[in-house]
Amino acid sequence: MANYEFGFIGTGHMGGALAKAAAKSMDPKRILLANRTPGKAAQLAKELGCACGDNGDAAEARFVMLGVKPQMMADMLAGIAPVLAARQDRFVLVTMAAGLSMEKISALAGGDYPVIRIMPNTPVEIGHGVILMDANPKVTDDEISDFLRALKAAGQFETLEEKLIDAGSAITGCGPAFAYLFMEALADGGVACGLPRAKAMSFAADMLEGAAALAGNGERHPGALKDDVCSPAGSTIAGVRTLEERAFRGAVMDAVIAAFEKTKALGK
Repeated sequence: MANYEFGFIGTGHMGGALAKAAAKSMDPKRILLANRTPGKAAQLAKELGCACGDNGDAAEARFVMLGVKPQMMADMLAGIAPVLAARQDRFVLVTMAAGLSMEKISALAGGDYPVIRIMPNTPVEIGHGVILMDANPKVTDDEISDFLRALKAAGQFETLEEKLIDAGSAITGCGPAFAYLFMEALADGGVACGLPRAKAMSFAADMLEGAAALAGNGERHPGALKDDVCSPAGSTIAGVRTLEERAFRGAVMDAVIAAFEKTKALGK
């Protein structure tokens, strides 16, 4: 039996946020953190009450969380491959690297291992993340259940076929950056009209939260919700016309497609 339930290799924004979520659902002493800058892992471990070690220690856990960038994955996995090969107990590799398939992760790790692939987004930091997930056939139902239970504080997990994860993450993973750009632009417009900066930013954030909640219940199409706001010859339709003249929807679609194509390139 593994000494640790979770071993995090990489405690950056995403790895650190998921470690915090796991620490809310289990004994933090069952979690080990490792990072290429040891002090960073040590600081977070002290904050959460977790153990701290190196990559080899993390590779001894039941769920080995691979929280490094795609371009660093090959070297990192080569470093822990001997530890994984020597293990006699069950373990699961969990990758969150954009563009790298589960098959690729197994090959880089040097074995035909159980792998879960997740694509989280930054709102996991506050428990409102959308985490896309798939697993290869070697992962058992009990392991998936235990994994989801441990990370329930991170947000909403959505099972998606791996072949669609890159497309999905172009919305869920990259989308927050697009949303923040839009929010900042709304606030800038408000400032240009005379609003104080803090008020404009607060209004934009609160409006987006409410609009997303209304659209997210799925009862009505976003186009119908948009129509509700557009009174004949009114202010809103004048703004919508300007956005359409500037190809707003086309630009957003192009941004999602560009993000998707870049993600696919990362896996090559």
